[in-house]
Amino acid sequence: MLTFEQMMVRLLVALALGALVGLERELIGKDAGIRTAMLVSGGAALFTIISVIMPAVLNVNTEQFPVLSDRVISNIVVGIGFLGGGIIFKTSDHVKGLTTAAVVWVTAAIGVLAGLGLARFAITSAVLITGLLYILRKLRLYEHIRPGSKVHENGD
Repeated sequence: MLTFEQMMVRLLVALALGALVGLERELIGKDAGIRTAMLVSGGAALFTIISVIMPAVLNVNTEQFPVLSDRVISNIVVGIGFLGGGIIFKTSDHVKGLTTAAVVWVTAAIGVLAGLGLARFAITSAVLITGLLYILRKLRLYEHIRPGSKVHENGD
């Protein structure tokens, strides 16, 4: 069973990585910024930690007890998908909020990694995703000044 300190480290890693990903969104003025990303990542880590420690808490043999982590993780994906669906808006011209919804979704995945104790993979993923968001946004800004560009001005 995980110690309290191990659980807290996993939660703090998830919160810090959520803040990192959310910072990119916050700096460009999106509604789902640091606080949202921290809550999504931290919540996903908490549910994952619960699923990892549940057999020990209930004092049952893990071979006799159904594996909870895969069930919990799949329900995190579904729940975050529902949350993300509420972020996406379609108008007659374009879809708005798709990137923000995807960021919320991937932030939950980072939280699951942290909750499972895969800190190195979670950190690498968060840095890579934040870097990609930043670089791709810069490339998209470049497209606005390029003649003949068909980039939507109000896109996400």
